[in-house]
Amino acid sequence: MASNIAPSITQVLESVVGREYGTDPVSWNKRDLLTYALGIGANSDEQQFVNDPAFAAFPTYPVVLFLKGADEEVVEFTERLKLTNYIDGLPYFDPQHLLHASESIEILKPLPLVSGPGWLFKKRIVAIRENKSGVILENEFTLVDPHGTPYARLTSAMFNLTGKITGQRYTRSVSSLPEARSIPRDRAPNWVVSDQTTEKQALIYRLSGDYNPLHIDPKASSNGVILHGLATLGFAARALVRAVGRGNASSLRYISVRFTAPVSPGDGLETSAWDVGVGPDGTTEVAFEVKNTRTGKVVIGGGHARIAKPVAAKL
Repeated sequence: MASNIAPSITQVLESVVGREYGTDPVSWNKRDLLTYALGIGANSDEQQFVNDPAFAAFPTYPVVLFLKGADEEVVEFTERLKLTNYIDGLPYFDPQHLLHASESIEILKPLPLVSGPGWLFKKRIVAIRENKSGVILENEFTLVDPHGTPYARLTSAMFNLTGKITGQRYTRSVSSLPEARSIPRDRAPNWVVSDQTTEKQALIYRLSGDYNPLHIDPKASSNGVILHGLATLGFAARALVRAVGRGNASSLRYISVRFTAPVSPGDGLETSAWDVGVGPDGTTEVAFEVKNTRTGKVVIGGGHARIAKPVAAKL
């Protein structure tokens, strides 16, 4: 005889965490890759990211695919977020109350310059954390080709301000992110890279698929126009590829960041990075942070990367 007892909210949450909740078609072409490179500040001295035939996809490009999908046209931000972020068993969270808390990407294989049809973003919830301030949902996205081969694995944590599920403290996680290494404050960084965003930076970055009005309408925020957090991540990744990976696109294997303060278009950014040991497959473990040179605030904290240093040629 079937039971009429409804499952408790904690039972529902336990069934949600770790469950794949959908797949989205995604696609890109060379123009998309070029546009993204410009959106994260690539210049003419970074030929492999901005010029054909020396062209390669910048490795963090997949971070835009959650919102871009397979579209070549401008998409309405709120409607896209409703479609991509609906999860059966969870309440609806207002996109206007979402804050991007953290992002990571593990690069498994270099991207082709043109996707072609059949590529997918596989989605699952890997963590739910609730406290008195709101709810953090941690999504894992796996980019796979038409044969199911994974090319990148991303984890994105969104903080839902004032959101409620159980109404009390609750944590469930199946996330398996590498543990970040602490910055050794007792010594100077091994690398420091200064860069400059432009006043049009957000205008360029939004063309990669994130049309949130927060990044173009000065009335949408009390702080004025704010640069996309993922654009700031891209600036940090470029700095690390340039300084640690000596400009080699395939050198970046993993990067993880926490977004700690906003950046305005036109602000300067300073990335400080420390060598903190040997990582998997001979990579260098790097701890880093990014500071806004206008405000003096750390805008990316708890940064962690794994980078393959080029091997020096033997004489």
